[in-house]
Amino acid sequence: MNTAVSSTAASSPVGGPLPGTLSGLQRWPVWVTPLAGLIIAYGLIPWLATDYWFDAILIPFLALSLAAVGLNLLTGYAGQLSLGSAAFMAVGAFAAYNFNLRLPGLPLLVSMVLAGGVATLVGVAFGLPSLRLRGFYLAVSTLAAQFFVQWALTKFGWFSNNNASGVIDAPRLVVAGLAFDTPVLRYVFALSIVSVLTALVWRLVHTPTGHHFIAIRDNELAARVTGVPVLRTKLLAFAISSFVIGVAGVLWGFVYLRTVEPAGFNLDRSFQILFIIIIGGLSSIRGAFLGAALIVVFPLLLSRLGQFLFGGWFDSGVLDLSQRIVLGLAIVGFLIAEPQGLVALWSRALARIERLLARRSRAPAQTTS
Repeated sequence: MNTAVSSTAASSPVGGPLPGTLSGLQRWPVWVTPLAGLIIAYGLIPWLATDYWFDAILIPFLALSLAAVGLNLLTGYAGQLSLGSAAFMAVGAFAAYNFNLRLPGLPLLVSMVLAGGVATLVGVAFGLPSLRLRGFYLAVSTLAAQFFVQWALTKFGWFSNNNASGVIDAPRLVVAGLAFDTPVLRYVFALSIVSVLTALVWRLVHTPTGHHFIAIRDNELAARVTGVPVLRTKLLAFAISSFVIGVAGVLWGFVYLRTVEPAGFNLDRSFQILFIIIIGGLSSIRGAFLGAALIVVFPLLLSRLGQFLFGGWFDSGVLDLSQRIVLGLAIVGFLIAEPQGLVALWSRALARIERLLARRSRAPAQTTS
């Protein structure tokens, strides 16, 4: 059984490199690139970035990246299409708020873990149809979670402490007596949470459980024949994905928006996270970060370009419409020209750079000889 599943994983994006990547050229261990990224994220960015960069770009980038990692685990690795990501983010954010409100003295990190647990229960409940449904029908069933959660949070005032507007202020970020009040400290807090959960997800997809996810995605019948517990594995994928997305919802509400309201977790947010993993690359943790970077930075670049070309005519309404059109065209283009997304383009670019450097390093030796 393990041999069959492992062979399936070996032909997948987890078990082997993408075509045209650094498979034979890469000479450094796999942990070097993430370590270099963490050194830059912790050592350089806090000193170089401004408050605007932290509040408008880096913090939302981290929250959306974590949500995309969770959805990619479910959709990219396990092959279960979900359109209810924002609902699980909302469950996590409101659960963390209520844990902090109704259990005084509860540590923030504990409330985040408990909120992720609540999101897990909701995700498993709405993941039960995956035992019978696939594809489009499963997507519709997860879409029901989006509408139901948003309706429940709006209908029942208990979730928002009976606030008339339904908008509640997030509690202060305090861990072990240290208050994360400034933009740079909130960035460090979000970065730490995202780093830990991303590392755990990366480790998971390289275990037999991760290989089971891929086997079900590639061929559910073959996975069942080889002994993969299909029903349990599907629910496990929904559970872990919902936990990660729920914690991402806490970051989105507590660290980025600093308010918690149902409107912050609407259907557009679910599609935004889905677009991130499509553009970044399915079955790729790195692709979740690349896609999130594009989604966060693109509206800012489009706004600056529109203001430069069209002046005052390019207002917020035109920006929103233009953003939807361009992103739609980008998604169609990636699905047609490069289904593996930005991560494949990134890997090919690195491979070409290394081949070019290798040729230049060989040229002087040939001339000398």
